[in-house]
Amino acid sequence: MQHSDNAPVLFVSHSTKSGHVIGEMTLNAPKSLNALSVDMCQLISEQLTQWQNDDKVVAILLRGSGDKAFCAGGDIRKLYDSMLDNPPLPNPYATDFFGSEYALYRQMHFYSKPIILWGNGIIMGGGMGLMAACSHRIVTDSTKFAMPEISIGLFPDASGSWFLQRMPAKIGLFLGLTGALCNASDALFTSLAEYALPSDGYPQLVDALTKTDWGNSSSEYPDDLTSAASHITSQCLATLAQNTAVELKPSKLVQHWQAIQTLMVSGGLRQIDALLQDDQALAKLNPQFAEDAWAQRALATYRAGCPVTAALTYELYYKVKDLSLEQILYLEANVAVHCANNPDFKEGVRALLIDKDKNPTWSRSLEDCLSTEGRSYIANHFTSPYPQGKHIFTDWLGTDALGAMKVE
Repeated sequence: MQHSDNAPVLFVSHSTKSGHVIGEMTLNAPKSLNALSVDMCQLISEQLTQWQNDDKVVAILLRGSGDKAFCAGGDIRKLYDSMLDNPPLPNPYATDFFGSEYALYRQMHFYSKPIILWGNGIIMGGGMGLMAACSHRIVTDSTKFAMPEISIGLFPDASGSWFLQRMPAKIGLFLGLTGALCNASDALFTSLAEYALPSDGYPQLVDALTKTDWGNSSSEYPDDLTSAASHITSQCLATLAQNTAVELKPSKLVQHWQAIQTLMVSGGLRQIDALLQDDQALAKLNPQFAEDAWAQRALATYRAGCPVTAALTYELYYKVKDLSLEQILYLEANVAVHCANNPDFKEGVRALLIDKDKNPTWSRSLEDCLSTEGRSYIANHFTSPYPQGKHIFTDWLGTDALGAMKVE
């Protein structure tokens, strides 16, 4: 099976020696670093449904075209253009964009067959959402990941509230606030990946999967084909990783987790901000952290970033602590559509991607966000902008699924 080379996503089937099939999906927009679009989400979703119903398909591979990136985020240029039109809340294109993206994440999280990520190169934003939704994640010596939304006035979306919450030592909150750039070792440490291979190792991965005996359901799972496929996938990838040499850079998160945790539990957002803004206080707190060029870049990103994003990131981090994945997707969708209606997201995209002056004028300071009026403004992002009984997910998932996701 092969679609047009110009299609947003390419689909290929690999036959295995046991007579089964490995499905392969390739994000095919290398010029935009495989930025995730509405078309991509819809095509992936439709193909996953087909493969779900094909008993010969035992596992799925997901990768990006080219060697620079798996997926550098969402394709927000068209979303920016829609914001310029100043449509009434909710923005119809934002509903389409975030609705298709979030519905895909949900489908992938609950998919019964293994989805294997080839996480090579840059992974950011929407790419991180895809990464988190895969059951088996492989990173390489070229992997670089981040949630850099603070630079564009959005928030760590794409299910970021879900996977950042699950990182140790409050690291997820730090990454959401600072957009810190991380590597493969960081991904393994924070449970965003399970395996590491060389960046030129994709052919070996396909070879290992196609030579695997997928007919062996394993005595551990004699009656459960889904668990058997997952077990066989894990066994195959573990064997491949153990027998393949790869040199990864050390993890900055492992090195600095204690300093990061101390920062993130220093008080509320006002106290955290005061420390992140103060070089002398940071040096006193932890000189090794304060002097590290990696930490300095992260701090510079935070200091130039959007205060509304910082407030939303902090609020979401604690708000979702006891929520299900579906409830988190519901809340994030609300916040995303409100961001598409409010000024900072539009201004951040303009400054970074349109005019490229990298000098955004944010609508509020952090102190403004923490005022009585500012707290009300931040809280309003979490309310549904849709009529009662409707939501961004209604058209994609139906009203039954919507009921399970709603957060009062």
